[in-house]
Amino acid sequence: MSIRRRDFLKTAAFSTMAAGLSRHAVAQNPDIAGFDDTESTVQADTVWEPVSDRKIRVGIVGYGVCKFGAAFGFQDHPNVDIIAVSDLIPERCEGLARACRCEKTYPSLEELVKDDDIEAVFVATDAPSHAQHCIDVMNHGKHVATAVPAVFGSLDDAERVFEKVKSTGLTYMMFETSYYHNECYAMRALYEAGAFGKMVYSEGEYYHYASEPIDSFKGWRIGTPPQWYPTHSNAYYNGVTDGQFTEVSCMGIPSVISHLQPENNPYQNPFGTEIALFRTSEGGMARMAVSWDTPGHEGEMGRVRGQKGAMTGMHFASPYPAPEVRLDKPPLPPGVDPGGHGGSHGHLMNEFVMALLQERTPQMDIAQSLNMTVAGVVAHESALKDGELLKIRQYTL
Repeated sequence: MSIRRRDFLKTAAFSTMAAGLSRHAVAQNPDIAGFDDTESTVQADTVWEPVSDRKIRVGIVGYGVCKFGAAFGFQDHPNVDIIAVSDLIPERCEGLARACRCEKTYPSLEELVKDDDIEAVFVATDAPSHAQHCIDVMNHGKHVATAVPAVFGSLDDAERVFEKVKSTGLTYMMFETSYYHNECYAMRALYEAGAFGKMVYSEGEYYHYASEPIDSFKGWRIGTPPQWYPTHSNAYYNGVTDGQFTEVSCMGIPSVISHLQPENNPYQNPFGTEIALFRTSEGGMARMAVSWDTPGHEGEMGRVRGQKGAMTGMHFASPYPAPEVRLDKPPLPPGVDPGGHGGSHGHLMNEFVMALLQERTPQMDIAQSLNMTVAGVVAHESALKDGELLKIRQYTL
């Protein structure tokens, strides 16, 4: 029997709300995959209610090609005061200050973290710097959220960040956008309600065609090994089940695109596409694909199959009775847009803010963030070894 989403929502209506792009992303990034207009599900019959009148004092660092420093809407949240912003490039720093409606600026993250008025920092810097920048933030006693990935190709960095979070007890969260895509959110709700049973097979895909290099700080994006940027696809297992990958065999395909040739990129990476087959902590399997050189449909997407049912997009099929569970996302505070990347930006930011206000662990904590990231680092190593089966460290708190 095929059960569509309306059959689940016996107690509440399912509705959609147009999710406008961040006004800062619209003008700057119309051609970057994920910044297109999307729709985000929302509980139309529910009103957002504040849990506190306290304001989290936030610093924001980074306003590069994706303009991520302002794209997640910290400046629009009623429980946030943006104390200061920073970018190494003065013109970008000025732009970030305008976008965040903030007057105080610093020339670097290293200076911003010394500000005692700041209690939490959002790190939207270049991916190779994410791990060290998060450690720098926590070294100054501040909570931290970061754009993806948590670490960039380094297993040692993963250990350093993990130990820093554990030793300080500070809040850490990675802003993985697939986590709040409509279908991934619905899959997670169904999984937690037992609708899938044990997950047998998952698929995640991140396709971002780049015939020419995308601008980036010091050119870090040029030739990036695909599986070093794995979280958009891996979220369709890790972000659905909170499980881990235990081992991987990954195959890479050499690219015909010039900047993806090993002699033309700083990583000597030969692959434009990498397809990883993982074993999961449930004993199932997952196929996760990341590709820079296959034109056509772009973006993040996934499918899952469990022992009791399967789901593609927003269509769930099962011979078993459907659990009564909401598949639409809770409302955001007034003035906060869902934003780009599948209407995920506002929800990620709000989850971080709510975790701080409620003094709890965020949904995407350090363990899940590293499980989602490190698997890709090991997958690329496997691809370089022609698909050799390699073990993966699992992180738990």
